[in-house]
Amino acid sequence: MNCNIAVIKGDGIGPEVVSEAMKVLDAVGAKYGHTFNYEQLLMGGCSIDVHGVPLTDEAVARAKAADAVLLGSIGGNTSTSPWYKLPPEKRPEAGLLKIRKELGLFANLRPAFLYNELKGACPLKEEIADKGFDMMIMRELTGGLYFGARETKEVDGVMTAVDTLTYNENEIRRIAIKGFDIAMKRRKKVTSVDKANVLDSSRLWRKIVEEVAKDYPEVTYEHMLVDNCAMQLVKDPAQFDVVLTENMFGDILSDEASMITGSIGMLASASLNETKFGMYEPSGGSAPDIAGQNKANPIATILSAAMMLRYTFDMDKEADAIEAAVQQVLVENYRTCDIVSEGTELVSCSQMGDLIAERV
Repeated sequence: MNCNIAVIKGDGIGPEVVSEAMKVLDAVGAKYGHTFNYEQLLMGGCSIDVHGVPLTDEAVARAKAADAVLLGSIGGNTSTSPWYKLPPEKRPEAGLLKIRKELGLFANLRPAFLYNELKGACPLKEEIADKGFDMMIMRELTGGLYFGARETKEVDGVMTAVDTLTYNENEIRRIAIKGFDIAMKRRKKVTSVDKANVLDSSRLWRKIVEEVAKDYPEVTYEHMLVDNCAMQLVKDPAQFDVVLTENMFGDILSDEASMITGSIGMLASASLNETKFGMYEPSGGSAPDIAGQNKANPIATILSAAMMLRYTFDMDKEADAIEAAVQQVLVENYRTCDIVSEGTELVSCSQMGDLIAERV
């Protein structure tokens, strides 16, 4: 099979971790008879440096023409980088918001799974970590507070900022359907997270989720307020299967979930539209403090590539092979610096990519 992938390596550690994911994909192609064609595009700070904007219209068009997008990390040090002296709409992260909107990527899938071999890196109590957890956070990605009208102006002599949180029933229904569909392939449980005791948008969210739930009688579901969910993630993460939530809550909760896996460098991510097209990226940031030092953990990006094979190309056995290779490397006690512990062997970013590719 020929697969056309738009590759956006991005900033910071992005080029390093994406290169390792491409290495593993090439190993999959060699073993299973597939060809992965890569077209490299610029987005983020690197695009600002070349084009003066974080994402060009040409790059968007070329991404749309691909079968999928493999993305690294966007942005730099917000206190020292010249990129952050620009207006908000010209900063690196504006490119990320733009490409999500232009590609219609409304459903963000963030799996959080605790490998048995990494229980020692989990910051939770031993008795909690020993139970393990395997959840999928479903975050709505193109609506809500991040995409609402905003302004900062002077009101009666006082500088005032306004951000608008808006959702309509169609936006809520389509992400809820995705969430329940994925729950049907997992343990058939949905936890819908909102703030319905305060927000009108959350009350509408809850109403639509209840309507969608009627079409999935095999799936049990519950509503949970976001503050309670944040507490439950560290008290009893094993209770969760699919966590369904809106944009800002999902942004925060998925990062919390990533840290209890032992490292954000372990958390993959997929962003899907209404077709099989998706953008696949690690959940972590650009880590400019270690960029170019071959220290980054590429596993999240490699697992994101596995998600791409599974969700866009329907290559389940190939995705399984990558996930099994990651597991094997951990069993063999190889670790990058973010997950290394006594009795394990420290390896670099590129060495970790080599080890996983060899075991595919």
